[in-house]
Amino acid sequence: MKPWKNLNSLRWQKILSLNKFNPYFFTILLAILIGTLLDLYFVNNNYYEFPIRPFPNIFSINIGFTLCIFPVATLLYLFIMKKINRLEKFIVILIICFLVPLGEHVSEHLGLFLHNETWNHSYSFIGYFLFLIIVWKIFQWMDKKK
Repeated sequence: MKPWKNLNSLRWQKILSLNKFNPYFFTILLAILIGTLLDLYFVNNNYYEFPIRPFPNIFSINIGFTLCIFPVATLLYLFIMKKINRLEKFIVILIICFLVPLGEHVSEHLGLFLHNETWNHSYSFIGYFLFLIIVWKIFQWMDKKK
């Protein structure tokens, strides 16, 4: 039972509380919304598609990624960014942006992601670079407001 004691600490309760002023919760919700809208735009314009996804008759995007992996990855990103200096933040963002196109290639080989012939994986690098900076700035703004 001892490991669970840490989860009940005041710090975890503060971070994971779902009140409207929690910067983590608000930023993750906003990141999910932005990511979903971008996926819908790119899927509806046939830039890419998700051949294997939950509820394919209802959703054209991979809601499994959007609702499970993306929030956890965003929370981890925010935790890391809050603890490091400015140069390290830039390096973390660059590393993530280099890993995204690699993740797309792996997803393609697994049949989870397909893109059309005009898609360039550098678009993902640039897009995630901007997205990660925006998410971090929103978090900083929300954290100051609290």
